[in-house]
Amino acid sequence: MLRLIPALILILILALFALSNRQPVTIGYWPTDYTTQVPLAVAILVGMAIAFVLGAAVVWVDHLGLGRRARRAESEVRRLKAQLADAEARKTPPSYTQGLPSMRRPEPVLPPPEG
Repeated sequence: MLRLIPALILILILALFALSNRQPVTIGYWPTDYTTQVPLAVAILVGMAIAFVLGAAVVWVDHLGLGRRARRAESEVRRLKAQLADAEARKTPPSYTQGLPSMRRPEPVLPPPEG
């Protein structure tokens, strides 16, 4: 219900705007000689709607390119993860005794006997 409040406020503002601007205006369609009379509010609101749709189309076209880039990046990540898994599967576990000194206790060195 809370989501509807901004929409209802916008509808109320648009209705008040339409009721306040009822005087007729003549609109000519270039390059033809066709003209028509419509209320001022209708002319303004239709113009705003056309601008909104054109803006949404520009954003949508831009989003198509971003979506394509995202899909390519996701496939690249999947490919690299598979490569990493293959490399980790081929890797042998390290030998912990290799390269370390022997674990034997050193022989005690006795001093030469005196005498």
